[in-house]
Amino acid sequence: MTKKPTKKKKPAAPRKGAAPAKPPAPEATAATPAPRATLTEVEIAPPQNYQAALCIVGSDGPAMFGLSGRERLRRQFARAGLVGEIAADAAEKHRGPLIILRADAVIDQPLIEVIIKRPGLVLTTEAVDGKAVVATNIRASDAKAVMKNMAGEPTPLPFLLLQRAPSELEAAYWKALRKRETPYALIVTPANSTAVERRVFMGTYKGATDLVTKHLWPVPAFHATRFLALRGITPNMVTMVAAILTALAFFLFLKGAFAVGLVAAWAMTFLDTVDGKLARTTLTSSKWGDVFDHGIDLVHPPFWYAAWAVGLASWGVHWSATLTWWVVGIILGGYVLQRLMEGAAIKWLGIEIHIWRPLDTLFRQITARRNPNLILLTLFTLFQKPDWGLIAVAVWTGLCLVLHAIQLVQAFAAKPKSGALPSWMAGP
Repeated sequence: MTKKPTKKKKPAAPRKGAAPAKPPAPEATAATPAPRATLTEVEIAPPQNYQAALCIVGSDGPAMFGLSGRERLRRQFARAGLVGEIAADAAEKHRGPLIILRADAVIDQPLIEVIIKRPGLVLTTEAVDGKAVVATNIRASDAKAVMKNMAGEPTPLPFLLLQRAPSELEAAYWKALRKRETPYALIVTPANSTAVERRVFMGTYKGATDLVTKHLWPVPAFHATRFLALRGITPNMVTMVAAILTALAFFLFLKGAFAVGLVAAWAMTFLDTVDGKLARTTLTSSKWGDVFDHGIDLVHPPFWYAAWAVGLASWGVHWSATLTWWVVGIILGGYVLQRLMEGAAIKWLGIEIHIWRPLDTLFRQITARRNPNLILLTLFTLFQKPDWGLIAVAVWTGLCLVLHAIQLVQAFAAKPKSGALPSWMAGP
């Protein structure tokens, strides 16, 4: 008996409307995987940077107040929040804004913000052989041409870059120092280093200050600042010595030793100028130093005047209690009220009242503050009349208080309905 061959079943026909059957998957075969590319075979593009990077090129010129050109520029841009720096040979590969600076350039602080905020800017200055480029804010593709130009090669700059001198930029008003002047951008050489250093020093002065600070101290303070900077003396060290002299003058006034006390007082006011200039020329100012310095300036004058009044008895002058209270009361009350008026102007008018009009800035030179008052005390002491000197301070304080009150009323009357009161220094 033989078996009948088994018939293969035909696949069932698909139902009407059904999806066609998928073809059977091919049998798996062992395949050799494609070789992976190594890191050396793949070009990895550097990441895009949105913050500008510094690139300082060339050789340093003579140091300014103990700082090399490179270090000065680094500190200036760090104060503006820019600390990234790349080497010159990596400039063309940088993907982002690029600020190229000459290492022998000396640039005023107000221009630093302008350079950072203006893409395409080429800052120029007058040199012996014509205009020279000192700083640029460019793209990396323009770096080669700019660096050649800075090196002195006759290389034209890209057409779209904007060449401007400091006087052609809107940077004449420096609010922090309450002044208006054309900022500097200079190239320092051995031949002009002293002149440039003096320009840097004078650039640290405030525009609205007293006549002693503005006209008497600059020359000796320049030499003192440079002497201290080259020896690594910090501004806070100078302020500490000034604080000691402040206390010494107080005790000398208290004992009636007015002549010696005035020597200590004037030495203190001189160092009060030097510590600020030292901080700005060496770019070492700090919040603590600012509080320390201005705290002493704010607190000590009333103590000096009160000590002077008490010391008159040791001199041989005996005032009645009524006269003493009137004189000291006018001086101390006027001092406090004048400070409050200045604070009110800042809070409600948005301006330092001494820079509102040219007349206000001029009046600031002689208003009843420490240095002008010391002039009165010194003059009358030279004529052996320290009591008259204190009365003169009281009279001048009262007059200045009235003038400041009128000034403040005028300022509130002139205040615009919206916004702060403008300063004449901020105008064109």
